[in-house]
Amino acid sequence: MEKLTIIKVGGKIVEEDDELNRLLADFSRIEGHKILVHGGGRLATELATQLGIESRMIDGRRITDAATLKVVTMVYAGWVNKMIVARLQAYSINAVGLTGADMNVIRSVKRPVREIDYGFAGDVEEVDARQLGMLLLQDMVPVMAPLTHDKQGNLLNTNADTIAAEIAKALATLFDVTLVYCFEKSGVLRDETDYQSIIPEIDRDLYISYREQGVIKGGMIPKLENAFRAIDAGVKRVVITQASALLNDTGTIIQNRF
Repeated sequence: MEKLTIIKVGGKIVEEDDELNRLLADFSRIEGHKILVHGGGRLATELATQLGIESRMIDGRRITDAATLKVVTMVYAGWVNKMIVARLQAYSINAVGLTGADMNVIRSVKRPVREIDYGFAGDVEEVDARQLGMLLLQDMVPVMAPLTHDKQGNLLNTNADTIAAEIAKALATLFDVTLVYCFEKSGVLRDETDYQSIIPEIDRDLYISYREQGVIKGGMIPKLENAFRAIDAGVKRVVITQASALLNDTGTIIQNRF
């Protein structure tokens, strides 16, 4: 099987030119097929504020009403996506910017209302591995914005970590897939104030133990849940690391032993 590396980047990295340029330079050096999945939530919050639109978050997840959906579409599929595509072209990477609606590559359903109404938020139902695989085999590099659609004419705001994991799962039938989550910290940490306290490798039993002890908490829980689901679906390796260490093979590794 040919190798495929899927990089998810978000947070401060997308917002800060120097960090983003360094990441894109490193990304351009990765051998084999590759996909970049990006966020941009803080930039969306900034634009919403400038437009007088209130941003509401619950447990780190955005409530996406109709006005907010317009803002995140402008930021994610517009400015951030096309800025990254343009910068990758400068590194001779034949990038193509996509949302899940383009080529129908990711179909979602609107998240059902339970205790919380998240509005136009999407839960991924289907990834078209054939279409993405076709682009990859033509030496194109998809750059995925965190928006999907329901095939009923509606765009849906969708978690970028989840999009990266779902793409990895779908393409694991066609490629030898490594999924890399890049963020501000150096990996999964035993002590979140000590960037040197990296847990170098983690399996599900160790994860459950650390979660029960309160060592792993907050936003790291859904990130690791996505990672383990990807491994269960045939992804060979998931790495959680700092963006600046993309080429150093450091951070926390979840390995498929089969």
